[in-house]
Amino acid sequence: MTGLKHAIAAALALSVAPLAAAAQDRLAFGASNAQSAHYAYFAALAKIVNNAYPDTYQASVVETGATVDNLKRMERGQLDIGLITTSALYHANKGVKTFEDGAIDSLLLWAYSLAPQNVTVRQDSGVTELAGLEGRRMGPGQRGSSTEATSEDVMAAFGIAPEWVRGSNGELAAAIKDDRAIGFIKSAVGTGFDALTTDIAAFTPLQVLGLSEDQVATIQAELPELSIVDMPGGEMENSGPYRTWGFMIGVSARPGLDEQTAYDLVKVVMEDEVEQATAFPAVKGLNLAEQTLQYATSPLHPGAIRWFEENGYEVPDRLRPAG
Repeated sequence: MTGLKHAIAAALALSVAPLAAAAQDRLAFGASNAQSAHYAYFAALAKIVNNAYPDTYQASVVETGATVDNLKRMERGQLDIGLITTSALYHANKGVKTFEDGAIDSLLLWAYSLAPQNVTVRQDSGVTELAGLEGRRMGPGQRGSSTEATSEDVMAAFGIAPEWVRGSNGELAAAIKDDRAIGFIKSAVGTGFDALTTDIAAFTPLQVLGLSEDQVATIQAELPELSIVDMPGGEMENSGPYRTWGFMIGVSARPGLDEQTAYDLVKVVMEDEVEQATAFPAVKGLNLAEQTLQYATSPLHPGAIRWFEENGYEVPDRLRPAG
């Protein structure tokens, strides 16, 4: 009889174990290439979620081609959340530019990294305003990047036609140092120069070109997917405070992700004070909720809105899904 009891107990254990595993929702987080700092950020997100909800979710990171690839994979249901730029998410929601073959109803969860676009030129170029870039050899940003595509859109909106020099960021930096290009447009790190631009400036004095009020108005009217960013400037930039355009790097959800899952993800990320900053130091000390609400240009997921409102944040109408 004792042997029979043991056999029944073992059978019950085997039948319960798969049910327990099945109770965990598997979540796939689409990041970027594995060498990217943003991949490390998404690895931190998976760790945060798995530690906070060990019996509810099992999150893993997927190496991808970043923003556009993530949005298309989310549409196919292959990813649950993914890295995006807010400008590309806007295009996906509207079904324009890269997504003109069909809109993707991916909603923003939060944004974690501001990417202002600095228009930087050699001080000896004689160029002191954006109009002076007409016909000059200029790098629009790394070939194939969001910066490159956005730079082209902005300059076209202004009616300015530089002679674009294409290449990797390293190739563009070398062209500036060798005076084969007068400058380039490069994503800043927060509100300061990035390491590559700082390296150029160590031996080649640079200056940054800000937006005029008319140019700010043009961007707001013609390129609403972009944010206007106030920059402090400084000695290295050879400027006082200036304004430029930019976008955020953030996290959006696959179409149809349920509200509770989105809420759970936003909650633990907003409450984390260690893992994200360890993996991606640029977020240290940032209020991700405030940053998201200030710079986002696409609607938030209802689960994200719920967390923001429960914690005293006012969500503007422009960030609420239609209907």
